[in-house]
Amino acid sequence: MNIVVILIVGAIAGWLGSQLLKGSGYGLIGNIVIGILGSFVGYWLLGKLGVSLGGGLLGAILTGAVGAIVILVILQIISGKK
Repeated sequence: MNIVVILIVGAIAGWLGSQLLKGSGYGLIGNIVIGILGSFVGYWLLGKLGVSLGGGLLGAILTGAVGAIVILVILQIISGKK
């Protein structure tokens, strides 16, 4: 994938995860980082569970969002935020 596409997918996945968990936004750069890391976590976690959210750009965004939600929940637990 092109680096620009990776950044855009990461930003969308991080933003989507922060929207699903209200009050979990970390700004544009934070959303990109959380989305990219979330993609790794999402692919690993969903692979272990034997689940696929499809291929292509939409599948990458959804998988990244799942991983971003996992990361955001862990960050909320660590920071004590609700």
